[in-house]
Amino acid sequence: MGRWMVRAKLKWRILRSQHRLFKDYYQSLIPLLNMPLSEAPLMAMDLEMTGLDPVRDQILSIGLVPIEHGAIPLAGAEQKLVQIRGSVGQSATIHGILDNHLVQAVSIEEAMAWFLSRTRGRILVAHHAPLDCRFLQQDILAIYHQTVMLPTIDTLMVERLRLLREHSVIKEGSLRLGACRERYGLPIYSAHSALTDALACAELLLAQIAAMGGARQLKVVDLLAKSF
Repeated sequence: MGRWMVRAKLKWRILRSQHRLFKDYYQSLIPLLNMPLSEAPLMAMDLEMTGLDPVRDQILSIGLVPIEHGAIPLAGAEQKLVQIRGSVGQSATIHGILDNHLVQAVSIEEAMAWFLSRTRGRILVAHHAPLDCRFLQQDILAIYHQTVMLPTIDTLMVERLRLLREHSVIKEGSLRLGACRERYGLPIYSAHSALTDALACAELLLAQIAAMGGARQLKVVDLLAKSF
């Protein structure tokens, strides 16, 4: 998607949206598009789910980590556990979240309201963004009866384009979050915690920006155009 198309799609959503919440959400993003990445407010995110199907499976946790002025203020990092219908089942072997962990979890309605509030006025960042966005869009549609556009910088897509400039073939597994971080000399974190993976994604983006020539030269819309 070209730079102009990102802006055009947001403006179209503002005109067509029937819910004031989403009009405000989109409007808060428009001024960010031409900001240098060094100045733009971003929000790295990660989800843990019961599976990979956004129609059948459910969100278990959401991790959010802000990026401000090219730094990561950890005091602003947050995670929410989310109530689900039924049991986590065998998916617990992947993410480590058990049914008893969800006793004090928030409802999906509370989680989506929190997510929209915390990410308003920030460009989202995620590794393999389409998967997380589809889950969020599915739940937002069910709750608010409106589809939502979530402009997101995808660190996986950014890395894929960087690797293709150097190699004609990308090895299997080389675009996983841990493998991407390893190429930049970033530390290994234990995987499958939404908050930890959101932090890992935020750090990866900053490393990618530095490798591409720095955040002052790049604008938000440059990476959005690569990710969409």
